[in-house]
Amino acid sequence: MHDATHGEQVPPVDNRLLKRIGIIAVVVALLLVAWGILSRRHADHQLASWTQDQATETVSVVMPGGEPDSNSLVLPGNVQALNSAPIYARTNGYVSKWYVDIGSPVKAGQVLATIDAPEVQQQLVAARADLETAKANQNLADTTATRWSTLLQKDAVSKQESDEKQGDLAAKKALTNAAAANVGRLSALTGFTRLVAPFSGVVTSRSTQIGQLVTAGSAADQPLFTVSDVSRMRIYVRVPQAYSAEIHPGLHVTLTLPEYPGRSFDAELTRAAGAVDQQSGSVLVELQAANPDRALKPGAYAQVRFPITGTSGSVVIPASAVLYRSDGTLVAVAGPGNKVKLHAIKIGRDLGDTLEVTAGLTRADRVIDSPPDAIANGDPVRIASPGNAKAGPDAKQ
Repeated sequence: MHDATHGEQVPPVDNRLLKRIGIIAVVVALLLVAWGILSRRHADHQLASWTQDQATETVSVVMPGGEPDSNSLVLPGNVQALNSAPIYARTNGYVSKWYVDIGSPVKAGQVLATIDAPEVQQQLVAARADLETAKANQNLADTTATRWSTLLQKDAVSKQESDEKQGDLAAKKALTNAAAANVGRLSALTGFTRLVAPFSGVVTSRSTQIGQLVTAGSAADQPLFTVSDVSRMRIYVRVPQAYSAEIHPGLHVTLTLPEYPGRSFDAELTRAAGAVDQQSGSVLVELQAANPDRALKPGAYAQVRFPITGTSGSVVIPASAVLYRSDGTLVAVAGPGNKVKLHAIKIGRDLGDTLEVTAGLTRADRVIDSPPDAIANGDPVRIASPGNAKAGPDAKQ
């Protein structure tokens, strides 16, 4: 009998099948590895792209507008009195009384305040006594010199002694003159105890009180009074160099002040500095305007409108697009490939929210509005609305 186990036949192992299975497993493993590498590369690419997108500044651009339609140049002006004099004390003492206050009209020579100066009074009394002593000594020397001259003619005294008496008389005259000068000086100081207005006008400041100690010669201190002649006013304006050729004496301009909406004042250009300030690139000019109702006040701000045309080829951009740096006034322009290019510009007129640019830009430039302070040449930027850039102020279609 045969064993039952020996009766079952075990099929032989197919080597080709095992080889196929191994190959399939290797291929699957390779596919998994390749898929992992590709996934990692794709993730890295996405991360790099996201990082680059985050680093690229998103900006909005404006197209420069054409020349402003207005045929006038509007600039800020500083209003000053025709004459203004700070009044200081010329003698030491205490304020005994003041007679005018701010806003008070005064005439030339009118007393503004009086100063009590007892030391000066006492010095004047002593100086007058010294003058009388000097005069008495001079009279005595004069009499003595005359007598010795008579004796010299009779050969009763020597020529040397007579000359000595004449010299003593000259010295006594000099002492008398010095004492008289001292009296005059102290008398003048006594006159300075009355502070008077140098010209007719209005008191625009008062910084003194009764009993206040004042010291002569302290120009660094605050003046006791300020008197201003406001019958006619001076207005100082800095005109950009580009428009200085159209500015000339006799030109009439219009003033407007914020406290008088709807009202304008006529002023005449009286003189110009004739030189361009290197820091501001402007020419200082002076205007004068009558002020019968005192509507114009010293120190006021005014807008001055000059009847001149704009500069040919100028464009208008928002004031927020300008960068003020140590190397000049710049604007950032989005160039080819959305790369930043900084342009140096020259500003013609300040129109408030907008500026007139006379050089450095064209109407085809894409100007970046509100650029970051750290923006530099070559920086990549992303335009907020590609192909739909905002039109600049007053842009002409």
